[in-house]
Amino acid sequence: MAQRITGKSFATRSEVIAPNGMAATSQPLATQVALDILKQGGSAIDAAIAADAMLGLVEPTGSGVGGDIFAIVWDAKTQKLYGLNGSGRSPYSLTLDYFKKNNIKHIPSYGVLPVSVPGCVDGWFELHKKFGKLPMKENLAPAIRYARNGFPVTELIAFLWDKGVNLFADEKKFPNVKETYTINGHAPRKGEIFKNPRLANTLEKIANEGRDGFYKGEVAKKIDAFFKRMGGFLSEKDLADHTSTWIEPVSTNYRGYDVWELPPNGQGIAALQMLNILEGYDFKKIPFGSPEHIHLFVEAKKLAFEDRAKFYADPDFVKIPVKELISKEYANQRRKLINSMKAAKTYEAGNPALKDGDTIYLTVADKEGNMVSLIQSNYRGMGSGMVADDLGFMFQDRGEMFDLTEGRNNTYAPHKRPFHTIIPAFITKDGKPFMSFGVMGGEFQPLGHVQIVMNIVDFGMNIQEAGDAPRIAHTGTSEPTGERMTDGGIIQLEVGFPFESVRELMKMGHTIQFDLTGYGGYQGIRYDVVNKVYYGASESRKDGQAAGF
Repeated sequence: MAQRITGKSFATRSEVIAPNGMAATSQPLATQVALDILKQGGSAIDAAIAADAMLGLVEPTGSGVGGDIFAIVWDAKTQKLYGLNGSGRSPYSLTLDYFKKNNIKHIPSYGVLPVSVPGCVDGWFELHKKFGKLPMKENLAPAIRYARNGFPVTELIAFLWDKGVNLFADEKKFPNVKETYTINGHAPRKGEIFKNPRLANTLEKIANEGRDGFYKGEVAKKIDAFFKRMGGFLSEKDLADHTSTWIEPVSTNYRGYDVWELPPNGQGIAALQMLNILEGYDFKKIPFGSPEHIHLFVEAKKLAFEDRAKFYADPDFVKIPVKELISKEYANQRRKLINSMKAAKTYEAGNPALKDGDTIYLTVADKEGNMVSLIQSNYRGMGSGMVADDLGFMFQDRGEMFDLTEGRNNTYAPHKRPFHTIIPAFITKDGKPFMSFGVMGGEFQPLGHVQIVMNIVDFGMNIQEAGDAPRIAHTGTSEPTGERMTDGGIIQLEVGFPFESVRELMKMGHTIQFDLTGYGGYQGIRYDVVNKVYYGASESRKDGQAAGF
């Protein structure tokens, strides 16, 4: 560990501070592209779109135009937050009956079955229509240029890319993966120049023809033909009928800070439920990394995840008691179930009364004060393994997140949005923007969000330290796909927690393991209202960079 003279001992670097604009992404070239767009007079939203298009090229292990998108935007003009749900729906022609007839109990991770409509491109155009300043041609130009001319692949992405390509080595089952994603048959190695001319052509079509260049016409026809050939279900009609949805972000107040998330079909409110439960404990007296801190955090997660498994789904299909689930009264009720000395093996989901009434994360802020919190993903790894002819991208496998048991909130149905793990976050204080942040990483994301908030609010860390601090993960809880927790699950701890804490947690009945990955990837931007400057932070566990000007 490097010895720093200021800040926490585990901090990897200082925060980045700049007056005119800031970008934090998981790949330095994408960060630079965002800054270039800001310097050309683009808004934070233009820069975020440019960076996201770039990440689909340089980090295909987590994102791309074959995936979905969610965003929370702080608009300086109206001084309020806007939420975008850009997730796609399941194919019309794939029914629950199909799974029953074929005796399929869980939707597989790869192949044609987990593929839902990619919402990313429509999401870009919705964001741009409302908040963009530059033409979309200019926003997509850097990604097109790098796709044609090539870029050097970074260390962690090269490692994950190799794993992804090996997974899809069967060319009969996964056609076009090898020719799209390899150099002479192998995944690009660290520092090797990789080009994706097919993706450049697809992005060019989108730049010239708008969102219809993707969801209608030649690209849609190629997608339809490919899935027919593969015995799949995604069709021209599925693509043509796709729409994004503007939604109101929801919040809870945690010790004076309003933490904002998007409501389901995503899992954002799990973070708010956890924070409400944890607010009942005095963390000024509970040290970071102590057995009590980790125990209470994990038990709050188990409780929130029971509700997540039961309630979270597409609100067009079921009524979800969002207001009640994120209320303080409900949290007070749920908190009573926690034994401060003992790990629970099981919890039941609550009964809130319904009243009427692998992924990339990036964040960008501009000199006008606009801030965008954006997350985009192909879901598991590189996605489904389905790469349509000549298009240069892989389709997501998000449909894996449906439940195939009849009668549940998240039960599979045609033209339905699956339960979603990807969640952007935002914090305001006294009605003003405080921080735009996110932590990618599947089901870990609400845990990541809560830890960032606690690290800043309870433990006094700056936004880089908050991301560098060792993290707590927990797996094995009940899931929206039907699995039930029966044994209390497993805590995974990063290196950096004292052995005394591990020992005490084991005495309380927790199972502890170490894990190589599974701790997410964070980016954050904080706004200092007094000095009118931005603070940027980037994930030290990734290849990324925060930079400003």
